[in-house]
Amino acid sequence: MPGRKLLLLALLGSLAGGALAKPAVSAKSAKKPDAATPLRKVAAVGTTAVAETALAQPSATGHGQLPRTVSDAGPEAQLAKIFKEIEANRLNDALQLTEALLRQYPNYRLAHLIRGDLLLARTQPIQGFGALNGAPADKVADLRAEAVVRLKGYREKPQENFIPRYLLQMQPDQRHAIVVDTKRSRLYVYENDVKNGGRPRFVADYYMTQGKLGSDKLVEGDKKTPIGVYHVTANLPRQQLTDLYGSGAFPINYPNELDRQQGRGGSGIWLHGTPSDTFARPPKASDGCVVLTNQDLDAVAKNLQVGLTPVIISSSVEWLSLDDWNKERNELNKTIENWRADWESRDTERYLKHYSKRFKSGSQSFDQFAAQKRQVNAGKEWIKLKINNLSVFRNPGKEDVVVVTFYQDYRSNNLENQMKKRQYWQREDGKWKIIYEGSA
Repeated sequence: MPGRKLLLLALLGSLAGGALAKPAVSAKSAKKPDAATPLRKVAAVGTTAVAETALAQPSATGHGQLPRTVSDAGPEAQLAKIFKEIEANRLNDALQLTEALLRQYPNYRLAHLIRGDLLLARTQPIQGFGALNGAPADKVADLRAEAVVRLKGYREKPQENFIPRYLLQMQPDQRHAIVVDTKRSRLYVYENDVKNGGRPRFVADYYMTQGKLGSDKLVEGDKKTPIGVYHVTANLPRQQLTDLYGSGAFPINYPNELDRQQGRGGSGIWLHGTPSDTFARPPKASDGCVVLTNQDLDAVAKNLQVGLTPVIISSSVEWLSLDDWNKERNELNKTIENWRADWESRDTERYLKHYSKRFKSGSQSFDQFAAQKRQVNAGKEWIKLKINNLSVFRNPGKEDVVVVTFYQDYRSNNLENQMKKRQYWQREDGKWKIIYEGSA
């Protein structure tokens, strides 16, 4: 039945040729094999051939294969079933599943488009996705892009025992962390499993929308989503917002200290929902914000803590095995402890070796900082320094940077001070050095 096969090819043609690439794994973990997702061959029609589809079922067992737990937070599981029925030429079953999806999400435009094509396929061959009623090409392209990234995200799950490289340590009162992968239009929620030493535990993942021109924001108005480590700074309820933001919004602290050092600008980057007449927006449709469906935002919102929850946005998430994650975490914790002990020792020169010559804090340069520390420490008879509620997050940008935040309890013979401090450490010539330090 050529019409049916053409429908399948139109829906999934974009998935050919490497569309099911495996999630990015850090070079440190590359030695560990990663079994490829099982694929199914699809017959060629005319001059078009789809070599691979996202319709294979995830493997339930085996080292390096897909995890047993698959998040069905959104419509992806139902979409996968619909396309599977289309592939098997069971269009009536596919239509029933699509109509069930529309009963659950009545304003889901992608499902309406699929339903129209399925109805049309009963009477004539389908030459392209969105063939019914001559839908606008740009709108069809947006919906096709959404279908592709949703299905890829549903099948490209991280391995069961792999962790995002960025979540090295959450402080005990940070209950969850958010990791965004702009390449896959996916938002991941991880729980801080304190009982297991603070190991991040996967909770759920969701389809998300990013800036119209992609990621790596640089200036105001560039329509891009920033890359970096941020934190939720406020909770804005629906009643305080226009309908554009849907069921609520959570601003994040872009630009952060590192962004400002690197000359990045702009403002108003939020995690928010969709207008009331829209179920989901295309993968690239915001002015730079991270956008979820209202249903998904409501679910994620339960895990967000103002001033605490990290939101780490990456252009392509790197994953570490548990062994490599522990190794990186222990290395950085040891480095931070050495910094603390060297400050407490009152050996100022040894302490200053932890700071980069490029260090800046506000208008203060390294030389000014060093002169101040030498002067202050000369009057100290003893120093006691405690670090509590430590968090360590690797920055997903191009440079090797980590963001360290903690509560500092400083005591000496002539001063007592408590503050929340944030540092940015960067690897220089194989050693971690502080490039920024200030209050958080």
